[in-house]
Amino acid sequence: MKKILYLATLLLCAVLTTSCEKEEVGGTATESLAGEWYVTANVVDNGQVIEDPYGIGRFNILTYNTSANTGDEIWVDDMDNFWSFKVKASADVNALTFSASNVQNQSYDCTVTITNAKVIKNGGTQNNGKPADYITMDVEFSDDPGTIYRLEGVRYSGLEEND
Repeated sequence: MKKILYLATLLLCAVLTTSCEKEEVGGTATESLAGEWYVTANVVDNGQVIEDPYGIGRFNILTYNTSANTGDEIWVDDMDNFWSFKVKASADVNALTFSASNVQNQSYDCTVTITNAKVIKNGGTQNNGKPADYITMDVEFSDDPGTIYRLEGVRYSGLEEND
């Protein structure tokens, strides 16, 4: 009887140990471009950059994978923090770049063009002085033709000291 209880206990421990193993969760196909970003909207006028002309200050935008989860497209979404735009952009995860040419805005009826968009690993600095990924893109809206907005900033860290 002791042998049966001992074997049953060993079997129970083996089952519990096996069922408690953590399963590694994989990333998305656009993980290197995806993130939450603190950016500022500047205006590019004849090569001159006018910093934050509307006094908006820093705001959040998102870049994330599409439901297809392929490495060649991402969503760029300002979450109604700036111009109310959400567009699908072509992406190159190896070069850390993306772009969109007159694509339909999902937030309201206009088209959006994104050029010169890239992520630079550790290319920026957080408020606390630590390095952070940097994002930059030039955006033009069909309902404000000719005005180029340069959105640029750093990856959101989640730390209060960087807010």
